[in-house]
Amino acid sequence: MENIETKSLTLTKKDFESDQMVKWCPGCGDHAILRSLENVFPELGIPKEDFVIVSGIGCSSRFPYYMNTYGIHGIHGRAAALATGIKLTNPKLSVWMISGDGDSMAIGGNHFIHIARRNPDINYLMFNNKIYGLTKGQYSPTTPFGAKTKTSPQGTFEHPFNPGELVIGSQGKFFARVVDTNLKLMSKIFKEAAEFRGASIVEILANCIIFQNKIHSLITSKETKEDNQLILEAGKPMLFGKDDYKGIILEGTNLKSVEIGKDGITVEDILVHDPGTPDPGIHMMLASMSPPEMPEAIGVIRAVKTETLEENVWNSVKEVKERSPFKSVDDLFNSGNTWEIE
Repeated sequence: MENIETKSLTLTKKDFESDQMVKWCPGCGDHAILRSLENVFPELGIPKEDFVIVSGIGCSSRFPYYMNTYGIHGIHGRAAALATGIKLTNPKLSVWMISGDGDSMAIGGNHFIHIARRNPDINYLMFNNKIYGLTKGQYSPTTPFGAKTKTSPQGTFEHPFNPGELVIGSQGKFFARVVDTNLKLMSKIFKEAAEFRGASIVEILANCIIFQNKIHSLITSKETKEDNQLILEAGKPMLFGKDDYKGIILEGTNLKSVEIGKDGITVEDILVHDPGTPDPGIHMMLASMSPPEMPEAIGVIRAVKTETLEENVWNSVKEVKERSPFKSVDDLFNSGNTWEIE
């Protein structure tokens, strides 16, 4: 089976910039995501013709027009099926799937959990602004309970999905979360996702300036972000807050936020992040945390190495070919009982 080929290339950001007018609203978080991905692609050592961007429907899904690569603007909720088919057919391609919280988890919900379970080597970027932006402000599967929107003037009666919980609960092997206000970290995580072999699903907390402005402000604003962002790094203690004066410990079966130096707590008591452990317990709890009770976990939460879907499929095809007595269609036609008609 062919894998993604990397080479020593001299591509730049300019090589991936489209000549199309970007039609997102000024101030939309999607602009930052686009800039970040334009910065990452030249660093991957992948020939430009080997990139494919696939999207569904939504503001985020205009993405294929805005990157100078091959791409498909698919139908609502079905981009995962297209991306999986492309990767299975030609495993050497670097396939990037772009979707929003509505496209992924409403009409595309079934595809979302199964792409996590099947684990094709696809990079899945999910823009989460917790609203339907393209269709003008209806509540989505991630809109907070009780939020007043155009389709919930009295407040929503539905409890929202947490994308990280869905991924990990569906046996997903890679889940990360980033914010649209930190381009440097976003680029770093996108690169780690690209280098991971398997379905790397990245939730991006993006701002919709028109219909859900400042929905992530507790996590992203300058005044509150230090106390509400836990930036995870593999092999390092889970510290956060100004000058890392807070940390996360495991108390019984729950995670707890503590202050260093208070009640005898030292850095040695703080949990060390291990994204590679197959056990999903801590990863699930990290994905579930949210302010104000706990900080939002940012960075790579889970990254467990295992076989990819296309590896298993093509290895199976190879095995069957080697065992089969038929090496061509002629062998099949001439097998068993045959007759000659004069």
